[in-house]
Amino acid sequence: MTMSTWTPERIAEVTRLWDEGLTTAEIGKLVGVTKNAVVGKAHRLGLPPRPSPIRRQGGAGASGTVMPRPVAKAPARPVRQIALSTSGACCKWPFGHPGEAEFRFCGSPALANKPYCPEHYQMAYLPARARGEARDSNANEERPAIPARRSASAA
Repeated sequence: MTMSTWTPERIAEVTRLWDEGLTTAEIGKLVGVTKNAVVGKAHRLGLPPRPSPIRRQGGAGASGTVMPRPVAKAPARPVRQIALSTSGACCKWPFGHPGEAEFRFCGSPALANKPYCPEHYQMAYLPARARGEARDSNANEERPAIPARRSASAA
């Protein structure tokens, strides 16, 4: 036989404390169960729903009226306009980080149908390698042999 957490005495106490307006966390501490257990039991008992504790004003025993929470407006930040030409006429290479006062684009004349000037184009695009071509120029030089490691299972 399993013993229920919800004895008739606990149920009566939860109902009484609920009617007094205590929060579910406060009821749970007084009764000896979790806040979530109180929420579930109140729902199963059909106790009247409560306004959200986040929006509640005045604490325990409040009149039950819900006052709208004042919305604090964030101070207006000046919006910086960064003009970008969609024609590709000027270089779009960024300097700095967006959001910083010094952020800007290169603005030099761009290559035809490219977003960057010749200098930044060289930095942005690397020429394609032929298949099988090594990544670095020293690939053809002989490298010293690295001794093979023994695996742990071979020990």
